[in-house]
Amino acid sequence: MFLHRELLILILVLTLHSQVLVLVTHAVQTGEIIRSREAEPHSRPYMVLLEGLKEDGNISQCGGFLLNEDFVMTAAHCKAKYTAFLGVHNVHNRAEIQTISVEKKYPHKNYNEDDYKGDIMLLKLSSKAKFSKDVKPIALADQGDGSLPTNCAISGWGRSVQNSKYMTNVLMEVNVTLVDSKECAQHKVYCTDVEAGPGKGDSGGPLVCGDGKAYGVVSILHQDPDASKRYQYTKIPDYRSWIDLINGVRCPRCPPRVCNTVRGSAK
Repeated sequence: MFLHRELLILILVLTLHSQVLVLVTHAVQTGEIIRSREAEPHSRPYMVLLEGLKEDGNISQCGGFLLNEDFVMTAAHCKAKYTAFLGVHNVHNRAEIQTISVEKKYPHKNYNEDDYKGDIMLLKLSSKAKFSKDVKPIALADQGDGSLPTNCAISGWGRSVQNSKYMTNVLMEVNVTLVDSKECAQHKVYCTDVEAGPGKGDSGGPLVCGDGKAYGVVSILHQDPDASKRYQYTKIPDYRSWIDLINGVRCPRCPPRVCNTVRGSAK
């Protein structure tokens, strides 16, 4: 009787274990797990966490990235009245984090809320960021030959699993591969498939590629009429002339013709 009871318990354990394996495998195959790893603390010192209140009173979170001591880049659909947090890794450990309110927003003049074209925005900080080992700006990709960049990654504090109610406590990152698409190029975006990508709360974060420059801004999960899905990233090289027009934007390590050019402020 004792042996029979042990055998029943063993069978039950093996059955449950098998069911768990099936569930985990299904989650991976359907793309529900959209983050792969925690970033090494402060390995991406340009990352900015944006938190604020929307018009309806709900809390909004977006990502952003530091261009210089005065400006942060993010997505135009990040509309809340934000406070910028610099030098963040774990959101619960804010002892040495710089907290700066946003003074002014510069969304792209052609941003379209219906199709998210021109989903790019610059934020003017109310006081200057203080550079340190944990807070540094990132260079922007310049207008190039049109070829797709490689070895790209995104990062953020957004939801790590689809349909989760909670943002992650620590900065997460994942590698992504850009899709060669004429349609994406025509819409001035980079695209990746849904095997891995940003979650809710990651909008506005940077798409950083092999040379360490920011090539894109995390935008939306786009669904085509044929039900296919893809992540979209506003293509920074296609917006460099607009960026250069904004008074005070001098990105680090850019070509001299950019850094020495400060024209009129954008409207």
